[in-house]
Amino acid sequence: MNRKRVYRLWRKQGLKVPRRQHKKRRLGSSENGIVRRKAQGMNDVWAWDFVFDRTVNGGSLKWFSIVDEYTRECLALEVGRSMNSQNVIDTLIDLAQVRGMPRHIRSDNGPEFIACAIRSWLGGAKVQTLYIEPGSPWENGYAESFNGKLRDELLNVEEFTNVPEARVLGTAWRLDYNHRRPHSALNYQTPAAFAGTCKHKDGGVPPAVEGFSPPEDTVARKPLSSCGEELVKLS
Repeated sequence: MNRKRVYRLWRKQGLKVPRRQHKKRRLGSSENGIVRRKAQGMNDVWAWDFVFDRTVNGGSLKWFSIVDEYTRECLALEVGRSMNSQNVIDTLIDLAQVRGMPRHIRSDNGPEFIACAIRSWLGGAKVQTLYIEPGSPWENGYAESFNGKLRDELLNVEEFTNVPEARVLGTAWRLDYNHRRPHSALNYQTPAAFAGTCKHKDGGVPPAVEGFSPPEDTVARKPLSSCGEELVKLS
């Protein structure tokens, strides 16, 4: 039996050479969950995550949210056809200019969050990462709770024609969520109103983020929602 017959029989049977399995990076731990590591103040712990949706023509939409776990504010709500680690860094740079950086960021083990570029940038900004145990979304409960509200009140209600329309509607929903909607966990204050009392009490930005400047090798770009605040204003 020569190699050609072996190859023919191999193809006929549909046999395949097994692909080499790469060991997944697992950085998470239950010690980083919301029960064992609670936020102690504003800008102490931020939570971020992705939510997926589609436009009316079937195109993909990837929503990226950042929530302050202590004040419950939605600090950023970006959307695009796709997002990578650089888009995440761009959003953080934009937030750093107006709010400072947190002491910790909690997330799952998604590829965008465990990327070397993200961990290197956060290390340069002196932000500690809190990766939850893989397969345990409840350990990032604040982000999951916010994502549920986002889907129920925006993504399942609106039909998005394109990305710019999704950005405008997303910005309007975020402003309403922060400034008009009472939160039961905040004694029925809005997240923005509660954050205002935290700033007055704590004297502004926490000391851990005072004087923050992005790493020198990072170039700030305009955020994805560049049409944001100018197009949607609270009445």
